[in-house]
Amino acid sequence: MAGRERSSRQQRPWSVYRANTFELSSEMIGLALAGNSQDPDEPVLEFSVACTDLVTPALERKPNSFVAVSCTTPPQAFWTKHAQTEIIEGTNNPIFLSSIAFFQDSYINQQTQLKLSVYDVKDRSQGTMYLLGSALFPVKELLQERNHRLHLNLRSAENLHVGSIGVAAWQMEEKRDQRTPMARLPDTVHGRTVLPVDESLTESMGVRAKYASLCRDPLLTSVFGGTMSRMYRFPTTDGNHLRILEQMAESVLSLNIPRQYVKMLLEEDAARVCELEELGELSPCWENLRRQIVAQYQNLILTYQETLSDLNDYRGPSFKASNLKAERKLEFMPTNLHVQRMRVQDESCFDHTYDVVTIGAPAAHCQGFKSSGLRKLIVKFEEAKKHALSSSQSIVFIPQDIVRAKEIIAHINTLKTQVSYYAERLSRAAKDRSANGLERTLAILADKTRQLVTVCDCKLLASAIQALNAARPDYIASKASPSADSEQVVLRNDQDTLLATWSGSNSRSSLHVDWHEEEWEKVWLNVDKSLECIIQRVDKLLQKERRPSVGSQDSVQSDQSAGGGSTASKKGNGRTRAFWINPGCAEPLPSPSSSPSPPSLSSPPPPTSPSSSSMLALTPACPPSPDQDPYGSPSLEETFPGEWSEALYPLLTTLTECVAMMSDKAKKSMVFLLMQDSAPTIAMDLTLQYRRDVVFCQTLTALICGFIIKLRNCLRDDGFLRQLYTIGLLAQFESLLSTYGEELAMLEDMSVGIMDLRNVTFKVTQAMSASAPDMLPVITGNRDGFSVRIPLPGTMFDALPREIQNGMLLRVQPVLFNVGINEQQTLAEKFGDTSLQEIINLESLARLNSYYEQFKEVLPEDCLPRSRSQTCLPELLRFLGQNVHARKNKNVDILWQAAEICRRLNGVRFTSCKSAKDRTAMSVTLEQCLILQHEHGMAPQVFTQALDCMRSEGCRRENTMKNVGCRKYAFNSLQLKAFPKHYRPPDGTFGKVET
Repeated sequence: MAGRERSSRQQRPWSVYRANTFELSSEMIGLALAGNSQDPDEPVLEFSVACTDLVTPALERKPNSFVAVSCTTPPQAFWTKHAQTEIIEGTNNPIFLSSIAFFQDSYINQQTQLKLSVYDVKDRSQGTMYLLGSALFPVKELLQERNHRLHLNLRSAENLHVGSIGVAAWQMEEKRDQRTPMARLPDTVHGRTVLPVDESLTESMGVRAKYASLCRDPLLTSVFGGTMSRMYRFPTTDGNHLRILEQMAESVLSLNIPRQYVKMLLEEDAARVCELEELGELSPCWENLRRQIVAQYQNLILTYQETLSDLNDYRGPSFKASNLKAERKLEFMPTNLHVQRMRVQDESCFDHTYDVVTIGAPAAHCQGFKSSGLRKLIVKFEEAKKHALSSSQSIVFIPQDIVRAKEIIAHINTLKTQVSYYAERLSRAAKDRSANGLERTLAILADKTRQLVTVCDCKLLASAIQALNAARPDYIASKASPSADSEQVVLRNDQDTLLATWSGSNSRSSLHVDWHEEEWEKVWLNVDKSLECIIQRVDKLLQKERRPSVGSQDSVQSDQSAGGGSTASKKGNGRTRAFWINPGCAEPLPSPSSSPSPPSLSSPPPPTSPSSSSMLALTPACPPSPDQDPYGSPSLEETFPGEWSEALYPLLTTLTECVAMMSDKAKKSMVFLLMQDSAPTIAMDLTLQYRRDVVFCQTLTALICGFIIKLRNCLRDDGFLRQLYTIGLLAQFESLLSTYGEELAMLEDMSVGIMDLRNVTFKVTQAMSASAPDMLPVITGNRDGFSVRIPLPGTMFDALPREIQNGMLLRVQPVLFNVGINEQQTLAEKFGDTSLQEIINLESLARLNSYYEQFKEVLPEDCLPRSRSQTCLPELLRFLGQNVHARKNKNVDILWQAAEICRRLNGVRFTSCKSAKDRTAMSVTLEQCLILQHEHGMAPQVFTQALDCMRSEGCRRENTMKNVGCRKYAFNSLQLKAFPKHYRPPDGTFGKVET
């Protein structure tokens, strides 16, 4: 042998094989197409091999052969294994489908020596084989041959002739349809004939390039890495060939998203504790309850803090191996998350790209499955809550009230911030004397303030405020304006019980709430009236700015039109209006129902009677005479004609403080309502929530990966982009979990996590820079709804439609189809229960049909990708429905049809099993071969060979090495007898493996 052969034992997750040689020589540029040599997805050298007249020692036996390729580059003195073909059984003349490709990271040059070693495999299951013969040639020899073909003799170790091997280097054919005119390329490069190539294959990083490289595209390389590549050449029915590039990449998001997500949960729960603490003093019974709830939250916060610290300290690879799926420190990370890509070039050299995101079933492996999964746990929790509420003395809230309370808190938080922001903007516009800015900002401020008032004007809020008041240590309930001799009813809350008792001259069994609803109404009416004051004052300022000569007359006319009454009546009401405008004045002018104590800016305006309130709404913003001005001085716009901000500042201060007071009161009451609801089952609630958080984080990470790669691939697809912002993204999850034992609980977890994706929206923004960190997605929101911001480089962002550029939120429609295929599913079908699988598939079928109905209503058919299939989408959906309802055992037609419908509807595909390593590998390779046969005309007679080739020498085989350190699928022969035929790997590729 020319050198000592050895295989690299170092695990290299960034490529399938790498030759341990030196830098790429410039003369090797001639091996690739001109303009294409800088594309890392394009090999610098690709060739196929075929053997003829192989001879075995036992002449009556035909060999099961494969070819191993090793290389060495001087001055290197040893051989490095580079790749090998699939095994072809029972023939003396094998033609191998997997081609041998050297990519840019292989570092070969024309002096590189290649050795082709042909092996005969006697027992695939045991891996017993022997060397038939080998042949050597330098790369330079292959390049200098006229047709780039070599015919070499195979010599055994004894130097006997044992057959021949042919080597054929591939060149890309000229594109028949060139969309972009290209300058004529030189006929030869280093003596080798080259052909022109379309610009879309040069990977010039054009924004709307049809093909985005996993290895080169700036967006994809910021998210994905560790790309493995394999190449194949499969024959077609018309005598041509298909060139297939199979790739698999891991994602930095496997770690980045969990870090963001856990940090958000930490902040959300810490804020929840703060809200509970800010409720103020409560009676002993409620105080004890609050302390219990806070203690439970603090325990959860400590867990999140530890998890976040573990994730920040993690320094391993950017994926979680399947043998770490139960590792507590990494439980938020998705298991074995990868993107699987197949890039197909047909005889016309056009690219077609198919991506599938593979992920281990999102489930709480660390927490175990003895208590079942999320679906059953949620049912148990709801039953426990009903029982606890029915046996307790607290108020029972319907689920709609709880949802509404959370919505009110979210709306109040958002709108309060917006009102403060636009009040500041209005003040700045007044200072700058910008009439246009004043009008525009006032319109927005008025809109946000009225939205806030509308949110606070509801009976649920009024009753919650009363409940919080009643929970104070010594609550006094009386009429709005009690007389001196009227009785006061004291609700004593100082006893250690949630049942308060009434004390007074007359015993009362219930509390009438009319009076406190009236009090709350006055609070939010205060805000409304403060806004009206600002609107009227701005109107006056703008009128005087535009017509200063008649400003005084306009002022009087506007007062009369606003009040709809005489000047005298306006003066009378002006006193009341002054009270609302400036509650901080030392001596408020009398009001029919004013409080005897003077109000201050930090306290709410005093209540008024309903009749007074209705009159107040009609009073002018500013009093008509200086002596009645609430600020104790003549009208400010007259005193300081150049200072609009001086005129508006007191009114804006009043509005902001009234809004703050109303918001604070409303938010506290809703927090108290939620506290009452969660109190009886808080421990169970938070345990369930933690499990749901873990599952959702894994699912969300996979979804974000799928969204990014789909968006990048379809930047030139106007139909997809229109569909995206109109009806949202279809996310189709395929699961191969059984409905037996632990996997049944995993399926419960997974189904809930996927359905929770309906609370996720995407927003595409322009990246701050082209650096990788600036193009990572950012998550905002809380458990009630998450928004994922996807930054794109400027040139890519500019290619998007205006609707997406303007920040439209992009929705997600997730569906899940599950068909168990292993031996445990056989047990479930014979002795167990498959109802969960049937329910999940029926639910997803309904959602898939609904999505297509939405599509038909608002979008034309030409938004969808073209297909060679003769079956239209409605027919496919009908067939899928028939299969879902058929209840046939291991009916994998469901998976095939759902996957095809997803691709035809521009959806994103996800495939899962327990660890995304073994059954997932069988599924994605089968899907790739089905696509090649149905969409690209691969010859049906090579279907099985192509399938075995991808499973034995493709990227998924390397995925097993990345996860468990062994290139074997974790099956045994007995298990595989229960598998559907198309899901069985070739002999020699499976065995007992610790997963």
